[in-house]
Amino acid sequence: MKTLPSLRTVTVTRYILPLREGGSLPALAEADDGFKYALKFRGAGQREKALIAELLGGEIARLLGFKVPELVFAELDVAFGRSEGDEEIQDLLKGSQGLNLALHFLSQAINFDPLAMKVDPLLASKIVWLDMLITNVDRTFRNTNMLMWNRELWLIDHGAAFLFHHSWNNWERNAQGTFPIIQNHVLLPEASMLDEANEILKPLLTPDKIKQIVSLIPKSWLLAGGESEDAEELAGVYSSFLNLRHAHADYFTKEAKDARTAVI
Repeated sequence: MKTLPSLRTVTVTRYILPLREGGSLPALAEADDGFKYALKFRGAGQREKALIAELLGGEIARLLGFKVPELVFAELDVAFGRSEGDEEIQDLLKGSQGLNLALHFLSQAINFDPLAMKVDPLLASKIVWLDMLITNVDRTFRNTNMLMWNRELWLIDHGAAFLFHHSWNNWERNAQGTFPIIQNHVLLPEASMLDEANEILKPLLTPDKIKQIVSLIPKSWLLAGGESEDAEELAGVYSSFLNLRHAHADYFTKEAKDARTAVI
C-alpha cells in the first residue's frame, strides 16, 4: 500500500497581517523554515472543525490531482502575539496556542475571476465533483476560493466542507443525501463533462487512501468538539462518511448534472 506523505510541522515566528475581514481572520505569517503561510487559527470561527475540513478537503483534492498549496501544521508558541496591538487579533492568537493549520502562501497569486477567466470544461467538472464529494458549500461567485498562480488554477479554503460534522447524528444521511447547494457553484455552468469527471476521479479514491488521509487529523482536533472521548471513533466516522459518499458518486454526479441543466 502506497503511503501518503505526512504533513510537515513548522513554528510560526511572525504575524504579518490579516488576509481578509471575516469571522475566521486568517493571517499571513512567517515560519521558522523561512516561508510565508496563510495561517488558519483553531481559535477562530468553527474552530478545529474548520481545520479538519481544510485538511481533509485539501489533501483529497491533492490526491485527485488538483493544484493545492502545501498544507502544514503550524505551532503557535504561548508567547506569540503578546506584542500585537489589536485586541481582537491578540485574543485570537491566545486562543490558538498550540497546533494550527497553514497553507503555503502563493506570492502574487490573483483571485479567480469567473467573469474574466475561463476554465476547461473537464477541469470545471472535476472541481464540481470534488465539492460534491466533500459537501463544500463555499466555491461560489461571491467567494470562489480559487487562485490563478503561474497561469494555473489552484484550489484553496475547504474549511466549509464536511457539513455533517456540525451535527454528528446525521452523518450517514448526509453522506447519502442530496446537496442542493451545488446549484450555487461558480463553475457549474462550465461543468459539461461531469460523467467523464466521475469516471476519472472515482477510481482514484480508495478506502485505503481515505484512511490514510483521515489519519493525518491530530487527535486533539478530533476530541476538541466533545462529541466523543475516543479519537479513533471520530476518525472512523470521517472515513465512513467519505467511503459512503464515494459509493454514491454516480448519484451525486447525476444531481450535479440536473442542477446544471436548471441553471444554464
